[in-house]
Order: sequence, then C-alpha cells, then structure tokens
Amino acid sequence: MDKDNRRQGRKPYASAKPGDRKPYRKPGDKKPFGKPAGKPGSFGRKPAPKPASDPNAPSSLSRKVALEIFQDVVRKDAYAALSLDDRLRNANLPQLDKRFCASIVYTTLENLIRIDYALGFFLKDADSLEPTVRDILRISACQLLFHDRIPANAIVDEAVKLTRGAGLEGLTGLTNAVLRSMVRGKDEIKWPAKEEGAKYLSIMYSVPLWLAERLAEAYGADTAEAICSYRSEAHFTTIRPNLNRLDDAAFETLLQKKVWEVEKGAVAHAWRVRKVAEIAQDADYLAGNFSIQGESSMLACQAVNVKAGMQVLDCCAAPGGKTAYLAESMAGTGRVYAWDVHEHRVTLIRAMMRRLRLENVRPVVRDAAALKEDLVGTMDAVLLDAPCSGLGVMDNKPDIKYRATPESVKELTDIQEKLLDTCCQYVKRNGTLVYSTCSILPEENGEQVKRFLEKHPEFALSPLPESIDEKYRREYTDAGLQLLPHRDGVEGFFIARMRRVK
Repeated sequence: MDKDNRRQGRKPYASAKPGDRKPYRKPGDKKPFGKPAGKPGSFGRKPAPKPASDPNAPSSLSRKVALEIFQDVVRKDAYAALSLDDRLRNANLPQLDKRFCASIVYTTLENLIRIDYALGFFLKDADSLEPTVRDILRISACQLLFHDRIPANAIVDEAVKLTRGAGLEGLTGLTNAVLRSMVRGKDEIKWPAKEEGAKYLSIMYSVPLWLAERLAEAYGADTAEAICSYRSEAHFTTIRPNLNRLDDAAFETLLQKKVWEVEKGAVAHAWRVRKVAEIAQDADYLAGNFSIQGESSMLACQAVNVKAGMQVLDCCAAPGGKTAYLAESMAGTGRVYAWDVHEHRVTLIRAMMRRLRLENVRPVVRDAAALKEDLVGTMDAVLLDAPCSGLGVMDNKPDIKYRATPESVKELTDIQEKLLDTCCQYVKRNGTLVYSTCSILPEENGEQVKRFLEKHPEFALSPLPESIDEKYRREYTDAGLQLLPHRDGVEGFFIARMRRVK
C-alpha cells in the first residue's frame, strides 16, 4: 500500500546527522550522539522484566527515566550510552529498575523502524502526533511487542500515567485507545514478505532503507540479512594486559582472583569478562595492569606488526587504546606519536599514559589532514584508524544506524581519502601503512583502498602478519580484511595493510 511504502521509507526521527564512534571534527564542532540491538521477534539477550504483579516489578519511575533517555537521543541528538549513564547515575532506582530502563531504551532504538511501522496500523498520522505522546507510544509498543512477560494492561496503564505526568491529560484517551488497539490487533499486523527485499530488511530489522539497499548490493541478499539481523547474545567487556607488566599467563592468574566470569577472547592477548560493575574503578585497572579494548581494534594494531625501536604514528589516536597497544608491543622502546585534532581528547591520551606508565608515547594536538613536512618519510609505520560511519558496531550502538545517511557517508569518504593522501607521506621506504575503520560499507573500506593504490603506485597491499590468526587471514582479499560480526564474532571492522615499495 502507498502509505506503507511511505512509512517504511521515513527516517525514524528527523534529527539524524553524520556520526561514528570516532568522528572527525574541527575544534568547536558539536559532538553528535552514539548498546544492544535475532531474527524478527527474537530479543533473547535482554533481561526479561518480572511481571507487573510481582512486588519487584519495574516502577513507573523507571519508565519515566527511559522516556527521558529515549527523548535525549531522538530529540536532542544525545548518545544513548552517555545519556543512559548520566540519567541513571542521578536517578534513585534499584538495580532491577535500572536494567529494565536500559532494556526499554535499547530495545526501542534497535527496533524503532519496526515499531513505527506497527504503530502505523493503529494511527492515522503518527508524524502529526504531539512528540512526547509519540515517544510514549513508541516505548510502550516496544514493551507490547518485545517484552512478553509484562502484562499488557500494566503497559497501557503506565503509558497513560506517563502521558498524564507529561501534562498532556487531553491525550490520555488517545494513548489508551492506540495501545489497546495494538494489544488486540498486534498479531494481525501485515509485515513485509522476505521477497520484498530491502523493504523487508529495513522494517523487520530496523535498518534505514538506503542502508538495507546498499548492504544487499554489496554483500548479496543472504549476507545482508545476516548483517542486519545479527544481535550478539553475550554481554561482555574485552580487556587485555599491559604488556609492559604482564604476559598472558600472569594476566590469566590475576583474572582468576576476580569474581568476574572470564573467557579467552578470539584475538591474541584478549579476554572477555562478564558480571563486572564499573570496571574502570577496578584496582588493577587504575593501577595500569590492563586496558579495555575491542578485539577488532587490537587486530588493527597487530596488523602494524611493530618492532622494538620503531618510529610509529597513530594519526587519529584518541582516546588512546591503539596507541597504548602499539607502545607496549615495543616494550617501551622507540616512539609512538599520537595525534588528535581536539585538545580534550589528547588529554585522554595523556591520562592513559600516566595510568599505564608509558614513556614512549608523544601525544600532540594536530589535524592529521594537514601535512607536517618535517616528518615526511620518517615513520617506520603509520596507523590511520579513520573517521567513519561506525556501522560495523551498530549492533552495540543502535542509534548509529539512524545517524548515517548517504550524504554523511560521502562526506566521510572524502575525509578518509584526504587523510590517506596526507598521512601516507610520513611512511619511509619499506615502511608500513595500516588503514582501518569500524565500518562495513565498501565505499569506506575496500573501494577506498583500491582508489588509494591506483593513485599511489609507491604503495602495495601487503599480507597480514602470521601472528594474526589464520581464520582472519583467510578472509583477507586484494582490498583488505572486512570483519563481520555475524561471521567473525568480533566488531565489524576493516583493516588493510600496505607497504611503501618505492
């Protein structure tokens, strides 16, 4: 139907802007906004709230806080994770309510397009609704569709309370009527058929239509669905030892003394830990015995394959995780020059240096797109972890997928190209250039590398070092390594290793 086509093609909220996990901005630019997102109807990784009849059932306050966080994201361009941390820190909520609140926020964001599509069957014109009422309906519909242990009556009653509490008494009847209609009719919603291709992917997995089309074009229908549908079932934090202090055996001994659940990661030196509260306050973290770093990020550092005494440049370094790994891998020798365009982000690198006691790091506030001529041809290795759309981590940061647009991706690819053209000049002959992103879009990754190599015949693609597991090396193509979460069990990431041959 025409209305359905219009509905599925809309952005879930109007304020989407370019953004990624490490955006490239000039000083003074506004920071944009940046956790969890199966198959349709499967949300097994969310903690199931207790029934409303239970004395420990989630409170009205938890729903109010969830609404505020959701509106921070869709109305004020806030990062979901940052808003959640900030508001829960200031809310007097028990731990159960905090988990419930986080579940509402993330499940709604993960499934926002699908939720809006469903609401469209019970509303004449959702876009014309008073914004707060629309958002109350969204988080309530989320509970009706995806939190099946909560009684429907309780969900509707709490939504009416939220509407009244927002000073919208005159709209409580509408809230009640729409949600009760959904309770009665949700099993009759006509969802798109798989044969409808990108429309099916877009609505059933809440991926913007343009992105669903692009992924299908790049990877084929089956892999595109695997990418869009992937929802990690395991909550864990990846950590690694400070290699200047602990080898893997010593670090494992240290971890055995913790109350955490611990398992070895998929990448060398990586451990996955669960049931950790405020890990950044852990005594061993504060003492500099370990760092928090994603496994794909670690692979990018391993691709550089640094040796003792090297001169290395980390071009877009903040907050410093890759810088630290490179510096530790050289056992305190050589130099790692860590650049970032923002002073406050370079401050984070300096704090990291003090915590880990790294003496071979030189942090500087510098725009990596502006050539520093006195450093041309002086680096043994350059790591360019470039600003990107961040779509490789949209499973963990669902608001990212709504920020990216075709226009923002084009802007980012232009920035990436400029950074590559500039930073490659620092690599000495036979030196190494590693380009990486946390994106899954070919135009930011393999296509970018192919364009670079055509423009710069002085560089050639180089194999990944054998220290990287063969299961990753076998996915390496003539344009680099594209890591996919559903296939590789790590964050969506791209890595290309190149050598200056002349």
